[in-house]
Order: sequence, then C-alpha cells, then structure tokens
Amino acid sequence: MMSSIRILLVDDHELVRKALAERLERERYFTVAGCVASAEAAVQESRTCDPDVILMDIDMPGLNCFEAARQISRFRPDCRIIFLSAFFHDIYIEQALSVKARGYLTKTESPESVVEAILEAMSGGVYFSKKVRDRITVDVKGPTFPTARKTKLSTLTPRELETLRYIARGMSKQEISRDIGIAVKTVDRHCTNLMRKLDIHDRVELARFAIREGVAEP
Repeated sequence: MMSSIRILLVDDHELVRKALAERLERERYFTVAGCVASAEAAVQESRTCDPDVILMDIDMPGLNCFEAARQISRFRPDCRIIFLSAFFHDIYIEQALSVKARGYLTKTESPESVVEAILEAMSGGVYFSKKVRDRITVDVKGPTFPTARKTKLSTLTPRELETLRYIARGMSKQEISRDIGIAVKTVDRHCTNLMRKLDIHDRVELARFAIREGVAEP
C-alpha cells in the first residue's frame, strides 16, 4: 500500500492555496501538510512538517524562491520541489533547473496535471508543462537548458541573479542585505559584478534590464 505523500503548498495568494489544497486532499494518498504564503515561511515550515513534495510559486515578495529551494535542499535533500508560475521566461526555467527542481508547471495547467506532476516526481521522474518542455532538453541525464539559448544572464551567479531581482523591486542595499541574510558590503559587491557583467552602469538601468529580460515582473 502506498504511504501518504506529504505536500507543502507555497503561494502568496490565499485563494490559490485554498483551491489547490482542497483539490489535492481529494486524492487518496495525498496529505497537505502545510500551506504558507512566502518562501521564508516555506524554509521554516519544511523543517517541521516533513514534506515529500513542495509546490512553490515563483514570484512572491521577500526571499527568492530559488534561494529558498537551495536552503531547503541542504536539510531535506530528498524533498521534491515543483515550481508553479504564471510565467515561463527562460531565466526562471534555467534557475529552476539549477536547483534541481522536479517540475515546473504554468498556472494554466489543470489540477490533474499538478497531481500527475507530484506522482511523477515521487516515482523519481520530472514533469514540465509543454511550454516549458519546448524550451529545454530532457534525456537520460535529466533536464538541461540548451547552451545555445543562454545569454548574458547565464554569466551571473545565483546570488547575483537574486540580487538583480531585488534591485528590480526597488529595494535598497540594506533591505536586500536583510532579506538575503548577507552583509551590505557583499550586496555592494554583487551590484558591482552585475554592472560589469551586464555592461550596465546604474541601478535604474539594472532594474529595467531585469524586467525586460523577465527576471522580475514590472
């Protein structure tokens, strides 16, 4: 007999959380172990609710979801993380793959697709929406992002990408420092590296670039 699959839902929209929780609870072997509204809360909740699968929205205020995934993987390496998003920009997909996500679904998918993605992840596979599959390569080695499609953004480290997203939100270096949990001097170094690598010379242009490239929504 299959044991219950424990699921943590992470989305800043309460209606989405409630609707998805109600649908998943109808599955015989699914248990919604927790529902939280931010990536920070997901990191804390995953320490206590022992999830097998985390369904996480991508664009939420506060801690970057990909950084949250990295943190969670350190103390729950067997947890399967599946991202949900209204967007499927290349940079989001690339970052999801970099944290070894077991799935990436657009929010236009049916609830049945979410169920299928959870079951596939639990069986050791991966599940991606068709719009996402069209942009990646999946083979015996797992999902990868085609090298030919990479851009300047691919030269950035995960921390630099995270910093860029926060800059696009209009956050100060002090606010970024607090949210990420690093020194202001480190944030300043990331900003310097971003300008050098992207050939951009002020924070306003960095923010515009981030929005234009889909790193952060306007």
